[in-house]
Amino acid sequence: MISYGPAVLDLADELVEAYADVFSGPPWNEDAETIRQFASRLRTDARRPGFRTVFARSDAGIDGFATGWLTRDPFPEDRAYGHVAAQLGQDRVRELLVGALEMDELAVRAHARGRGTGRALLAEITADAPDGRAWLLTARRATDTVATYRRLGWHEVPPLPGTENAVIVFLGPDHPNH
Repeated sequence: MISYGPAVLDLADELVEAYADVFSGPPWNEDAETIRQFASRLRTDARRPGFRTVFARSDAGIDGFATGWLTRDPFPEDRAYGHVAAQLGQDRVRELLVGALEMDELAVRAHARGRGTGRALLAEITADAPDGRAWLLTARRATDTVATYRRLGWHEVPPLPGTENAVIVFLGPDHPNH
């Protein structure tokens, strides 16, 4: 199912529960404060231009979800955006990311992994990405996650020489510049 804008807030408690379940363990090891911050971010992010959430549900509740929005111009400087800008440089950020669908979170609970849930969530949320342009970042240390994105056809944007840091930027399989 897909939800646009603040309508997702009707599911906020379930999304936070799924987020906590996925990200409290390795390799993320997020603590209660970081999980609380996700709940707060969700309220703010739901008002971003182009915000959307997709989720998979079963009898167990929300099995997984993805959130995203359109990357604004000028390119933001908060959160992890500084790491992205440092690796890519302003010209590539503008060319590859600004105006594209930015994947913020992808969370799939352990019981739903290996069944195509993540692939389906990514396909659904990026289906109407502007001109096929979608991107995401993940932690370099999350090697299983990095391998999953590669297996799903996402392409790493090589960092400028000497700028590699804690994140990897991926372009979606249909991004025209991958």
